[in-house]
Amino acid sequence: MVRMSDVVRGIVRDKPPATDKAAQAPPPSPLPPPAPPRPRPLAEALRPVPPPPAEEAGAIEPAASLDALPLEPETPTESAEPLFAELQLFLARVRELIRTGDEFPWSELERIVERAAVLLERSNELFWIANGTAALTGVDYLAFHQARVAVLAMTIGASVGYDRPRRRQLGVAGSLIDVGLWQVPESLLRRLDALSAEEQTLYRSHPRLSVELIRRWSPPREGLVEAVLQHHEREQGQGFPQGLHGTVVSPDAKVLGLVDTYTALTMPPPPRPRLRPHEAIREIVRSKHEAFPAQLVKALLSEISVFPPGTLVRLNTGEVGRVTAVNRNHPLRPRVEVVADGKGQRLASPKITDLADAPFLYITGAVAEGGR
Repeated sequence: MVRMSDVVRGIVRDKPPATDKAAQAPPPSPLPPPAPPRPRPLAEALRPVPPPPAEEAGAIEPAASLDALPLEPETPTESAEPLFAELQLFLARVRELIRTGDEFPWSELERIVERAAVLLERSNELFWIANGTAALTGVDYLAFHQARVAVLAMTIGASVGYDRPRRRQLGVAGSLIDVGLWQVPESLLRRLDALSAEEQTLYRSHPRLSVELIRRWSPPREGLVEAVLQHHEREQGQGFPQGLHGTVVSPDAKVLGLVDTYTALTMPPPPRPRLRPHEAIREIVRSKHEAFPAQLVKALLSEISVFPPGTLVRLNTGEVGRVTAVNRNHPLRPRVEVVADGKGQRLASPKITDLADAPFLYITGAVAEGGR
């Protein structure tokens, strides 16, 4: 039997021992020294060398097929924060493409979005970084905003059953959702609630401006164009630029529209005031018109939660706790680490309470950091 260790050392131990006759044979006459090797032409040197033929007798079978060999260790999961920063920096470069007219690097964007999709499948770290961090130094607001939309839209897409290719397409569209706004005065974004009629018309043109740019860059899929063009359309026809009703609006555009609204409320361009995540959710839910499908609002609520992790909340007992995890089936009843008693005294040892298992406990509201 041939052992792998012998194969590696070039030794075959199963060969029969030499006979006495062979041992008594005179040594062979010395061979003349070999001629120096002839230099090989470059083309020949680069040609793959075929494997040596097996021995005519006692040929050694391969030890194992490639499938049977141990696999290389799995590549460690990359960190979420550098990946989100990379997406922001990529989108900051997109602004330059508008000025230079250079070719759009679709494959690079798709690779970044694919890595984000994989990371979101493994943990929610990237989601919470996109949901709560500020823009990188030197990166403008729109690059940051579109990076957030891309990550959060893929999360909502997964929640409503999108497979990875469709989530990737959604992420690419989210990354370019507002490129047309780089062609309007930046001051418009800072005072959207106080635009003149002319400025309002200019602002409402940005989905068409975005699509014009994307078509100039030869997008890999037409569905991307439709999603970007329609992301401001609303269920009752109150959106723009076409005033479409929900029955004819792209499903991807509906996801992007909801996420775009949420991200603009939680991280608007300065000096507009920002809302905390649970306040933004309430604003969307309390909107006078049914702007978004109930299924998508529910998906956003289950991912974001009215009280996302890290939120300080007050319980009906007067105790104060910090939300540590969201219960998907009970968004209003998260898991809470109680840090202060009903009199506002900090506990020496915080206690964990899952409100989903405590029917007589509930949250009465959020508490500002440092407040009681």
